[in-house]
Amino acid sequence: MYAMKKASKIFLTIILSLTGLCLGLLIISALSNLNLPQASAHPETLDEAELTRQAELFHLRQNVGDEVWSGWGTAELPVIAYNEGYAFLLGYPGQPPVGWLKVPAGTQRGSDWQILPAKTFEGQVIYFQPLSSGLYPENFAVQVGESWVSSLQTREWMEIQLSQTVRADLPGVLRSVFPYRLFIGLMLGGDDKYISAVAHESFHAWQGLTAPQKFSAAETAARLDERYPWESESLSQDWKAELQCLADMLRGENPAALLAQVRRFLEHRAARRQSAGLNTELIAYEQQREWLEGLARYAELEIWRQGGLSGYEPLPSTASLPHFDRYHGFENRWQQELDQMLRMYYDEGDGRFYYSGMAQAYLLDRLLPGWKQRAFEDGIWLETLLIEALK
Repeated sequence: MYAMKKASKIFLTIILSLTGLCLGLLIISALSNLNLPQASAHPETLDEAELTRQAELFHLRQNVGDEVWSGWGTAELPVIAYNEGYAFLLGYPGQPPVGWLKVPAGTQRGSDWQILPAKTFEGQVIYFQPLSSGLYPENFAVQVGESWVSSLQTREWMEIQLSQTVRADLPGVLRSVFPYRLFIGLMLGGDDKYISAVAHESFHAWQGLTAPQKFSAAETAARLDERYPWESESLSQDWKAELQCLADMLRGENPAALLAQVRRFLEHRAARRQSAGLNTELIAYEQQREWLEGLARYAELEIWRQGGLSGYEPLPSTASLPHFDRYHGFENRWQQELDQMLRMYYDEGDGRFYYSGMAQAYLLDRLLPGWKQRAFEDGIWLETLLIEALK
């Protein structure tokens, strides 16, 4: 009886301690949330941290971009960074024309670009303009005059928007205590991840510059999203097996069997499409989205990997960035990507094509040297090149 009472007392002490710890953490989180930014500190300009991230992207692409994709590193590809109130145009040669063109629709957006006072970027002037409500440049690529330009939110505004989105989705009782800062850090990662995300959009600009018709068709194909049978449970399960096959090949568990694995992957893919009754248009939709977003995801990861190799030296100014790891964290990111790929089978939307396209690109690196020389040709898709690799 004494032993039971003692055990009960110990158990109660542990429960009370854990309860106190949880309450303490909730209080700390709530206090931290009181100072959570609701808007950019100085939306009318770019702070030094953002300018450093953008400069490092240019430096990284110019030094190792051609190792990722020949010509990408040396191409003239300006950048738009935007927040809730302003868009900033960096690296643009000469005086830009009015606004920007939404691609591929060609819709004119924006107004006159002005010179940002007291700031320069790589020795060049920075252009900016106030944004009308709802008319953002998007996280993609746009055209400014004849130039293809990548576009992405500033890191600061990205964090604020994610926080606001999560807050809006939470029930009222959790809104004040949810650990937003921790969640944002886990979701967005450090400065390395942000720089690679800008590289993703820069690669879209490269696709548009180099293969404008293929780019336009692949982006226009996004409208077929509404006709794709996302709700089909059997299709989801077939996708699960397909993504598992890709992940197994990328993990390299059996290099000697790689060609046989690729053959099984392609056979499974053909059977999945037949079983789901996908017509020619929806099959093309898969191929086009894998080409557009899968290759950009590949470039996003590969430029990070190349940056972490010996021989590349980031800009000295990156030492001032709060969460920059000199691209040493690629292996962790790679494992996260493979793990996430396995979860994409139930995702409704073209997110799974980012992963299936990226995976095929890395397989082609192993199996078909020179594949990138043909990847931008009309009618050539990633699976087309995998079929050629088998021959």
